[in-house]
Amino acid sequence: QVQLVESGGGSVQAGASLRLFCEVSGRAFSAYSMAWFRQAPGEEREFVSTIDWTGATDYGDSVKGRFTIFRDNAKSTVYLQMNSLRPEDTAVYYCARGAVLYETSRDPSPRAYNYWGQGTQVTVSS
Repeated sequence: QVQLVESGGGSVQAGASLRLFCEVSGRAFSAYSMAWFRQAPGEEREFVSTIDWTGATDYGDSVKGRFTIFRDNAKSTVYLQMNSLRPEDTAVYYCARGAVLYETSRDPSPRAYNYWGQGTQVTVSS
């Protein structure tokens, strides 16, 4: 059974940094893409970043240059390092596991991911 548990969210001032963690149970973690999405109240779920099984990454335009995704396969954990946070980054952040083994498309669509965590709240005040 696959479970994803996010942590690391919190409330910070604009310009601060946070690191999110997503620990994944289940087999073959290293063979799947992992992604971060976020959802603000009243908004659609937004793609933040993805990392495929080779370690290649992609980012949404709004976070490029500020956020970094990386993974530790030995710990079955994916991270999101968030720097220079802005009030518009306020949202619930979700991690997700890709649906296909050894996929390299780095699809930004939520439908490419079939396991999701419960989310962690990030609040950035000005």
